[in-house]
Amino acid sequence: MRDKLNPPRIVVIGISGAGKTTLARRLAARLGLPHLELDAVYWGPGWTEAAEPAMRQSLLALAEQPGWVADGNYFAEALPTLWTRATHLVWLDYPHRVVMPRVIRRSAWRLLGRATLWNGNRERWRNLLDPGHPVRYAWRMLLPRRAAIEAALASGLWSELEVIRLRHPAEAEGALDRLARSLSCRPR
Repeated sequence: MRDKLNPPRIVVIGISGAGKTTLARRLAARLGLPHLELDAVYWGPGWTEAAEPAMRQSLLALAEQPGWVADGNYFAEALPTLWTRATHLVWLDYPHRVVMPRVIRRSAWRLLGRATLWNGNRERWRNLLDPGHPVRYAWRMLLPRRAAIEAALASGLWSELEVIRLRHPAEAEGALDRLARSLSCRPR
């Protein structure tokens, strides 16, 4: 049985297309915990960015719950709220050769299938030219984001976090199983 007095609080991070949401949903379902996708908090209708106070309030509301799984980066908002209260950090640190085909396929699926995302938003063809589009962002920001995460973790401020750094998707399934087993089958 999981320790009900100290349920896990898990943040899943990684660049666009790494598979954060998929892994976080699966982990939350296995552990019976609420899941929050940070993009759903950040992106309002019409792709408007959430005001910082509103986003911080949403993150605080989640962080105050006894157990949860959240996925997404948004470091300016997530570090002082979610990371501070998290017990585990799962970092999907995959190379360009893994991430780029994934993020391109996902964007194509969203465009062609006219998938409705957070708060009624949809990807649009014209957005492909936007520097913040997930495909362009993943290509441009993978290495700088990796360096920023490494620096944050090396700072010593997050030494209480159990960090699980995965460098290839083949590691994810085993890590998910080990983490779920360790968190749900603690000795009595």
